[in-house]
Amino acid sequence: MAEPLKHLIGPHTARDTADALARAWGHFDQAAFLDDILPFIDGLELMQRGQCIADALHRHLPSDFDQAATMLHACLPAPDRAGLSGWALLSFNQYVAAHGRGHLNAALGLLKALTPHFTGEFGIRPFIAEEQEKAMAIIAGWVSDPNHHVRRLASEGTRPRLPWAMRLPALVKDPKPILPILEALIDDPEDYVRRSVANSLNDIAKDHPDLVADFVERHKVDASKDRLWLLKHASRTLIKKGHGKALANFGFAPLTDVTATLRLEKDHVAFPGELGFEVHLRNSGSEARTVLVDYAIHHQKKDGSLSPKVFKGKSLQLKPGESATIAKRHAFRPITTRVYHAGTHALEIFLNGRSAARQSFEVHLEN
Repeated sequence: MAEPLKHLIGPHTARDTADALARAWGHFDQAAFLDDILPFIDGLELMQRGQCIADALHRHLPSDFDQAATMLHACLPAPDRAGLSGWALLSFNQYVAAHGRGHLNAALGLLKALTPHFTGEFGIRPFIAEEQEKAMAIIAGWVSDPNHHVRRLASEGTRPRLPWAMRLPALVKDPKPILPILEALIDDPEDYVRRSVANSLNDIAKDHPDLVADFVERHKVDASKDRLWLLKHASRTLIKKGHGKALANFGFAPLTDVTATLRLEKDHVAFPGELGFEVHLRNSGSEARTVLVDYAIHHQKKDGSLSPKVFKGKSLQLKPGESATIAKRHAFRPITTRVYHAGTHALEIFLNGRSAARQSFEVHLEN
């Protein structure tokens, strides 16, 4: 059985932190620090364990944040010494986010220093939220850092909708301040960084689809293979939703001469079960066409209305007069993110983002 995630932080983490701080500051009271943590930490979950240590840091470090930041910095690995790394640094993130307000340079400097050994992407977000212009100016300077973890922090930490992190409402509303950072990193030599750039653009596309489609159009000119992959990955939500310009950016122009005929294996599904279907495509035009085939299941909701969920299909080329058949099976099984309801559902086929065929079917729930 897998070890519980919360065990990534525990009494051993508190002791390692106490030892590191004692080496960094001769006046650090290890015993009192551990007395504030060890009686409680085993009963806590992962993030609470980090916060427990962070709270103890606040009580036992100097009240002057700049002085405290210097001591925490001295606990990090360096060429001439070992230091704390990995999940032991979660509490440092939490401490800086809570107590570094008003000390922007020291706070961001510490988060930049620790990110090669864990990550600072969650810790920097309160500073962006409160002092966006000043924080973004500092973070923008990280795009040329020799360490790829720091470069990634510049793109990942500024994502408007970073999962599991606080949202940045001002950047959700106006993401333009992020774009120079993403442009500077679009051809980064590290795939790790480029993926972060793609994910940030995909975040932005959820609120500003035309802005991202235009960004992609500008940057795909003479693009390398790696950049094209990044731009397509950044467009994945737009392509899935059938955004016209996003599709056109990758050769999926609107189709007037390609038709789709949908055939369901049966007109009902006993839940749990599967629905088999075939899509017959035909290019009746005089030119070859690039066709992106997606499909949506329109699930019935409790109130009887239908809610579509789009699933990725495949891309193919059709020569003039050529036909092709795609066979697919869609599973209907219990999942934690959806409650299935009996009744009429629908399957819809999209060609290059536009609806091309649709049929209804029934779902029956087993007693």
